[in-house]
Amino acid sequence: MSSQKIAVFLTGGKQHKVKIGDKIKVEKLEGSAGEILKFDQVLLKAEGAQVEIGTPHVKGAVVEAEIVNQGRDDKKIVFRYHSKTRYRKFKGHRQHHTELKIKEIK
Repeated sequence: MSSQKIAVFLTGGKQHKVKIGDKIKVEKLEGSAGEILKFDQVLLKAEGAQVEIGTPHVKGAVVEAEIVNQGRDDKKIVFRYHSKTRYRKFKGHRQHHTELKIKEIK
């Protein structure tokens, strides 16, 4: 059985479970394509049967990721409606995101 490194880290107020080679979309982060980012708010780190759980963070654990691109999600429709009063509000929203590729879990 091969031991695969897995980590759960925190960014943008959300937790992301990743392994090396994963591509994920997170809330927009500053930087351009090709830059390496380091996330030190690692909540859990595991390799095979060896698991480290932080209280709240694992000391010395770092997840390194490369920015693949900056983009925007698909349009989300915001529609407000009140019946019997002719009230209709229609608005669209596209959230900015950063696409990351996980390079290393230390």
